[in-house]
Amino acid sequence: MAANDTTPLIERRSIDYIPEAERHGRLLSQFTLWMGANLQITAIVTGALAVVLGGDVFWSLIGLLIGQLIGGGVMALHAAQGPKLGLPQMISSRVQFGVYGAAIPIVLVCLMYLGFTATGTVLSGQALGQLFGVSDSIGILIFASVIVLVTVLGYRVIHFIGRVASVIGVIAFVYLFSRLMSQTDVGALLQIRHFSWSSFLLAVSLAASWQIAFGPYVADYSRYLPSQTSSVKTFFAAGAGSVIGAQVAMVLGVFAAAMSNGQFAGHEVAYIVGLSGTGATAALLYFSIAFGKVTISTLNSYGSFMCIATIISGFRGRLEVTRLQRLVFVLVIVGTATLIALLGQHSFLGAFKSFILFLLAFFTPWSAINLVDYYCITRERYDVPALADPNGRYGRWNLLGIGVYVFGVLVQLPFISTKFYTGPLVAALGDVDISWIIGLVLPAALYYVCAKKWHGTVPDHLILPKEQGALPTTDGLAAQA
Repeated sequence: MAANDTTPLIERRSIDYIPEAERHGRLLSQFTLWMGANLQITAIVTGALAVVLGGDVFWSLIGLLIGQLIGGGVMALHAAQGPKLGLPQMISSRVQFGVYGAAIPIVLVCLMYLGFTATGTVLSGQALGQLFGVSDSIGILIFASVIVLVTVLGYRVIHFIGRVASVIGVIAFVYLFSRLMSQTDVGALLQIRHFSWSSFLLAVSLAASWQIAFGPYVADYSRYLPSQTSSVKTFFAAGAGSVIGAQVAMVLGVFAAAMSNGQFAGHEVAYIVGLSGTGATAALLYFSIAFGKVTISTLNSYGSFMCIATIISGFRGRLEVTRLQRLVFVLVIVGTATLIALLGQHSFLGAFKSFILFLLAFFTPWSAINLVDYYCITRERYDVPALADPNGRYGRWNLLGIGVYVFGVLVQLPFISTKFYTGPLVAALGDVDISWIIGLVLPAALYYVCAKKWHGTVPDHLILPKEQGALPTTDGLAAQA
């Protein structure tokens, strides 16, 4: 048992509703979790991409900040849903897509988590390989073992690791910034200003996509907060932690790439640690990098487990998941991500840039639909028991939500610019990728207009399950609704 005698250290809930009696935690934990999740090496690499791919320091920093604020706002709006609903984020998509239809975006979310877990594992493997004097592949396997353990333990341990990671991250980043300032003329780098729309919007897109990618699981980590927790305070606690942490890490990446003379790409971890010299300090920084990745990689693995359980439960008709099933899911998820990491570890940087930008085409429409429905159409009035009932209020397939989602993906195609695919209008726009803006604005507007006219039945108030425990099977839903 943990310090709170009523709350087990090993989480027993999965995707089922969290009863009020089991709610716990403080808003500070939201700030530290998302601060710790962002003060890490992958965020440094993401910021560095703005310079590696052609931007200057000054406009890259501004573009990254704008992207953080826009994407962080989207992410934090999802976080505010957790305490009110007491459910993981993707379960709520059944309101907009149907109990079966929600599997469509959830499958894509699972692919995202696998990709992020794999790319994070590559960087952590590099750090552990240097720390223990073993190969990067052995380091990847060591890191994967830790992720399995923490993911299986669940919510409380994840938040504890987030608090520790935020402290370690702050110390490490303060030291790295001090070393960077002593080794380069930051003022001279800031004076080099060659504005380019393509480079500037690339920086905005890198930061916005980084933050928006948290949207599909951010409520998973706020759902245990008491239901009376202020939505506004939850918004700022999660959003501020994520935006501040990511911007600090990306600023370090921008300066590191600018002063590296082309030595950063392909040797990201070694270059960052090299700022500190060698010996014990370097060893501590390798440990800091690996530990910093534990938080975010665990979030990705935990989110993958939630998504797979959500898909299966939608067709099975109930939300309970046993601990053995949880362990099997986690082993499959982390095992797959580890295999991807081992196979792709030598072509990381370019593939990662293409991956995170291409993801925007699939997740911005989902965010737009979910947020417009929750805040403007249903206005938090969900029928939570009906989310497990394919024959209930939300049905099996919601053609309105699915149709707007498909429209949101397709309407972005002419504006996407990645190695996977480049749209026909990109060249006319000076090679600027504005697909994520299109994917947020147009689906949001279309869904609002259509849902206002054709939305299904909306309850008069938020309907929650009885407080005996987990959400019941469909046999018991009618009496509760």
